[in-house]
Amino acid sequence: MSNWIVMIFIGILSLIAGIIALLNPFAASLTATLIAGWSFLILGALQIIAGLQAEGTGSKLLGTLIGLVALIIGINIVAKPMEGLITLTMIAGVMFLVSGIFKAWVGFANAEGPLRSALILSGLVSIVLGVMVLSNFPQSAEVVLGIMLGIELLSNGVSAIALALVGKNAKT
Repeated sequence: MSNWIVMIFIGILSLIAGIIALLNPFAASLTATLIAGWSFLILGALQIIAGLQAEGTGSKLLGTLIGLVALIIGINIVAKPMEGLITLTMIAGVMFLVSGIFKAWVGFANAEGPLRSALILSGLVSIVLGVMVLSNFPQSAEVVLGIMLGIELLSNGVSAIALALVGKNAKT
């Protein structure tokens, strides 16, 4: 099977998953929360192993401590996904605000030409998203992560299909 066919298949699956996520954003939000929880859990365990194998007492201690914190976060999210959902939504809202302020500041302070406009616009969009998430918090927690997951899956699907078609046309 050609690579472009595999990419088309992946793109279509991603589009379908994105539509499903947008049709049921609460289930998608819980799924995203559990994925984050398991990621913290697995990465925390791996970090503990790496920390214990590090050379030097300081490196061992710091690496193991970071892994332990990630492991505890993962266990808490997996054990209590609704609380994790609320926490992750709050973090997402704050991250939107902070990244938006930073992008707008860089756009106003340093950028020139089209980059300036793009950074300012991107910053303003992020700020608006942050305000939307946080102004309706905690009710927004039920759907925000699912909607973001759905949009990301749709975007990935379109990108995969576009790359596949470009790859197919490049070979012919």
